[in-house]
Amino acid sequence: MSIAAPLPAGLAGRAIGAAPVLIFAAMLIYIGTQSPNFISLITLKLVLEQSLPVVLICMGMAVVVMAGGDDVVSGGIDLSVPATTVLCAGIIAHWLSGGGGLGAAAVLGLGAALVVGVLNAGLVTRIGVTPLLTTLAMFTAVVGVNNMVTGRRRINVDEPLIIWLRDGDILGFAPGVWIVALVVLILYHLLHRTRFGLHLQAGGGNREAAEISGMNVRRGFALAFVLAALTGFLASFFVLARGSGSSPGVEDNLMLEMVLATYMGAAFSPRRVVTLWGAVLGALLVGAITIGFKSMGVNVFWLGFIKGSLILTVVAFAALANRGRT
Repeated sequence: MSIAAPLPAGLAGRAIGAAPVLIFAAMLIYIGTQSPNFISLITLKLVLEQSLPVVLICMGMAVVVMAGGDDVVSGGIDLSVPATTVLCAGIIAHWLSGGGGLGAAAVLGLGAALVVGVLNAGLVTRIGVTPLLTTLAMFTAVVGVNNMVTGRRRINVDEPLIIWLRDGDILGFAPGVWIVALVVLILYHLLHRTRFGLHLQAGGGNREAAEISGMNVRRGFALAFVLAALTGFLASFFVLARGSGSSPGVEDNLMLEMVLATYMGAAFSPRRVVTLWGAVLGALLVGAITIGFKSMGVNVFWLGFIKGSLILTVVAFAALANRGRT
């Protein structure tokens, strides 16, 4: 009687790390068989357009993780970005509904986002509160502020520029797709082609070594929270465009999709760490899964259960992969 030899550690680690991608691929294949119209150019355009807010906030989340390290408890994480997005959207919608101009509304929204980012940065880098607790508490507080601003009511927006982001056409795609693509390229250049970005990543990869080499790791980590808040501000315009206004409760779904997409995207990295491109691709895959299940008529409550289960699966496989490397 022979006993099969165990898989080599390297091969087993790669298999575990790739598991989330394989699960998503299997889900997409299943959706494609159940909804024949899912695999089409129309669906691709819909996925791109509907995923724009999530792409932006996932990039913000990725920046913080890259700056602080991928440990969920002691490393970098910013759960407040969805709430920042909803707050900025609520402020802009409220101002526009009162007859104000888009320029002033944007300035007010930007100011609110900067306040959130600076508070997060101060609490984490100056006072020493863990990013997980800081940003989770900030999420709750910011949602409360938004509820006071909007009265927890839906506010319709018919601002031509915001509607143009969704309904306009540039080379067959909505203008928002091209704008977000440009933001992705700019942020990629900032993180990978500038001294600031390289220092920021060095601090997240090995804080002690970066500090010994003279880098100001704390400042880079603080600026990462401000950058994340700015991505939330940009995402607010696409939340308004996608929903034709500001609606209560949007932040919960954005939170689920941001966490799922950001950490699922780590499976595309050779080192199984959060990256900018991985976060973008993860956001698009999560958008495709959401649209696919909706096209199949899956109840919205089941969608929440599915996304929550996927988050647990992705985090569990990431923990197994990390254990295999240590």
